[in-house]
Amino acid sequence: MHVRESTIEQELIEKLGDLKYTLRPDIRDRASLERNFRDKFQALNRVTLTDAEFQRLLEEIVTPNVFKAAHTLRHRNAFTRDDGTPLNYTLVNITDWCKNTFEVASQLRINTDNSHHRYDVILLINGVPAVQIELKTLGITPRRAIEQVVEYKNDAGNGYSRTLLCFIQLFIVSNRDFTYYFANNNARHFAFNADERFLPIYQFASPDNSKINGIDAFADAFLAKCTLGQMISRYMVLVASEQKLLMMRPYQIYAVKNIVECIDTNLGNGYIWHTTGSGKTLTSFKASTLLKANPAIEKCLFVVDRKDLDRQTREEFNRFQEGCVEENTNTDSLVRRLTSDDFADKVIVTTIQKLGRALDSSRADYRQKLEPLRDKRIVFIFDECHRSQFGENHQAIKAFFPKAQLFGFTGTPIFEQNASYKRIEGDEQTLKTTEDLFQKSLHEYTITHAIEDRNVLRFHVDYYKPDGKHVAKPGELVAKRAVVEAILSKHDAATGGRRFNAILATASINDAIEYHQLFEQAQAGRQKVDPEWSPLKIAAVFSPPADVGADVKQLQEDLPQEQEDNKKDPEGKKAALKAIIARYNTRFRTNHRIEEFDAYYQDVQQRIKDQQFPNADLPMKGGEKVDVVIVVDMLLTGFDSKFLNTLYVDKNLKHHGLIQAFSRTNRVLNDTKPYGNILDFRGQQDEVDAAIALFSGAKADKAREIWLVDTAPVVIEKFKVARANLDTFMQSQGLSGKPDDIANLKGDAARAAFVEHFKQVQKLKTQLDQYTDLSAEQAQTIDRILPRDVLNSFRGAYLETAQRLRAQQDKPGESKNDHIDQLDFEFVLFASSTIDYDYIMKLIAEYSSKTPGKATMSREQLIGLIAGDAKFMDEREDISEYVRSLKAGEGLSERDIRLGYRDFKADKAARELSVLSERHGLPAGALEAFVETILTRRIFDGEQLTELLAPLNLGWKARTEKELALMGELLPLLKRRSGAREIAGLKVYED
Repeated sequence: MHVRESTIEQELIEKLGDLKYTLRPDIRDRASLERNFRDKFQALNRVTLTDAEFQRLLEEIVTPNVFKAAHTLRHRNAFTRDDGTPLNYTLVNITDWCKNTFEVASQLRINTDNSHHRYDVILLINGVPAVQIELKTLGITPRRAIEQVVEYKNDAGNGYSRTLLCFIQLFIVSNRDFTYYFANNNARHFAFNADERFLPIYQFASPDNSKINGIDAFADAFLAKCTLGQMISRYMVLVASEQKLLMMRPYQIYAVKNIVECIDTNLGNGYIWHTTGSGKTLTSFKASTLLKANPAIEKCLFVVDRKDLDRQTREEFNRFQEGCVEENTNTDSLVRRLTSDDFADKVIVTTIQKLGRALDSSRADYRQKLEPLRDKRIVFIFDECHRSQFGENHQAIKAFFPKAQLFGFTGTPIFEQNASYKRIEGDEQTLKTTEDLFQKSLHEYTITHAIEDRNVLRFHVDYYKPDGKHVAKPGELVAKRAVVEAILSKHDAATGGRRFNAILATASINDAIEYHQLFEQAQAGRQKVDPEWSPLKIAAVFSPPADVGADVKQLQEDLPQEQEDNKKDPEGKKAALKAIIARYNTRFRTNHRIEEFDAYYQDVQQRIKDQQFPNADLPMKGGEKVDVVIVVDMLLTGFDSKFLNTLYVDKNLKHHGLIQAFSRTNRVLNDTKPYGNILDFRGQQDEVDAAIALFSGAKADKAREIWLVDTAPVVIEKFKVARANLDTFMQSQGLSGKPDDIANLKGDAARAAFVEHFKQVQKLKTQLDQYTDLSAEQAQTIDRILPRDVLNSFRGAYLETAQRLRAQQDKPGESKNDHIDQLDFEFVLFASSTIDYDYIMKLIAEYSSKTPGKATMSREQLIGLIAGDAKFMDEREDISEYVRSLKAGEGLSERDIRLGYRDFKADKAARELSVLSERHGLPAGALEAFVETILTRRIFDGEQLTELLAPLNLGWKARTEKELALMGELLPLLKRRSGAREIAGLKVYED
């Protein structure tokens, strides 16, 4: 049944009336919005402003800077009245948000100089528009909905930057059955880049993590007046360093609420089971800052178990709130901050090691200084509590601070089944499970919940089976060589053509050293056979013997295998690591030393994260990146990078260690990263199944199907069905299933349907491309379903169709085609990480230099490859035309090809401008200079256009017509020649 948007809107307004909002049908335009705000402002601040003062107030507070507006909304501000007296004011009651007035306006129309928008529903807090609700009748893609809001905000002179709408904090989108929300932000955090990395878009949930989808239930749970006030005032974070607004996720909110309630009522200890990658640092930061305002709490310590996590956590805390925690360079500075009365020292981030030394019974000086805190209420929040709390430190804290409350965060709790720390002395058994240590669970958000919510990815596990009857045992040299060869063969597929990178987890430091040598040898051998083969950039990182420095000793305290390994032949391991670092220095042009191991370790981590940058944007054109990092214990816990997607495993893992290691690969990016890839060389399927069962929480019965992606045969069958559906659709349009026929589709509804059908085909192909366990027969089946050349032709047709439909989406006006308006093109699926401009030029040069039939690709294959890649959408016509103009075997070098293409484009542009200048009666040189100035400055200057047209001596009406006609023809040319770069000032002609 089709439900009209106006019906959904009216039902929502009635619901908000039931929630005691005041309905304001009279607020329909900017003037009535400002009148209402003025009344509320004057009542709250007990002041009556003159018209001139109110106008000046608006000028001071209205800003295009979303972060500045958000700060103004939450703080006390100063205003100078006309007579010079100061007025300290707030826009809302910031002490008790529940005591504000909450109102609803609908169909508010805001007209500014260049923008005319109407907003479905606006929620006003004390007259300030704080929430915008956009309603739809169709099942929508939330990403498309946010795009539409972004389009509104990007309009020149829009209401968000020129009126009180600058104070909007949250956007809510609903089609009645599904509801999403997201935070407002400045343009750099509120835009869509080529990789389609989106702002977080949320669905609200109940404490048991069940989704609250319908707008009616959402209003009850989220929009109740006090709740909405809390969401904005307590559970949004203003990240000062990035000028960015963050909205906490539902599970983070419930965890913070439960910690604060536990402290307020002094109900002992507790732990938060939130899976790896779910944002535990933000949750703990918010809990800490709320505790900072609690006068009953003397200190709040956030405790981590490694120096690198201490630094990382401090940086994160200070990112959320500038200067909120300082570094404790040593135990002395920790003790000084613990005993300080300075409010800035109320929240402290430290390592468990420094805390242990401060409480060490042999350090009477520290204990004497800390004695006044013994009977105070101190809160300890432990990150990854299962790592840092099994040992004497737990008892030392409880003994010295009997009134302390301890809270632990963990992604993988310790249960009876996976407890490894169990020591009995006399009649006393040492605490061993998370519950033993922290008494009770305060909130759970398991990896199962996170996968269902798409907050983390599922896993594809390939249990590698070597060929042959006599299989070598794991750890033997023959087995290691087989692992290296398998990685070299499978890495490009696993990482999406090196779009992502990988970690190789080894069983010991000796194994890591040997693997580094084996990669060097194997890759040198491959390059001898095939000089064109591009070797993987390999790095290795493991801790040196502890005598190198105190920093290393601290690092090793959570690296049990490395600590044990370094006891044997420490000098040999030190020499091997020096050699590895020297090789690293040569490859990456660095100057690291083993004596400064921490700097080397940080550099390796940064290179993994640098995978996010396109090669073309880097000084060494991608030479800075690392493909595989060999580790033993390091990086397998606590390290995050969205562009790491593969874990090669040649060590025994189980329980929480296995989940922690696997979870390095499953951070969400976009559809080019469909899952985390695991290649297990030790056949640990039983261990994987046991870990899944243990850490699934309430949904253990469905865990395998939630955690693991479908096997290759299942996805191949889906791929076959998707291709068949595409053919059936084409036949329904009276066409064959050939790519050439896409151009003959009639009507935008048919083109939109093609986009949806083929996008599904491409998604499944992207998924299959990263499967490392495809047999030769399965690969042939995939190619039979959709041969590579046909796929490229379809991709070209898709991009051409998508460009046409996207241009219609971008057109202004109210009467839009719903089919087109809701399309999400996901161009990132159609952009290869390996096929860039340099690669194409190299292929063209090869085509030119080799005789017909001998080149890697024919002319048509080359054109198909270019047409099917989204990176060349704006240039594919030119490149394809240039390729058609070349002769196979002509023998041009790559340099000749580049220069030839540059000249080809220049000649083509000159011919186009010559035709345009003749048609419009303008001097060719003047028109060319006008266009070049626009492209160089990337700014359209109206005055220069006036000068260009001046020699025609036109009246104002004829001049306007000529201007529009000329710019209408110049616009596509300017867009094509500027590539992806935006030209300021052209939007008025696009509209």
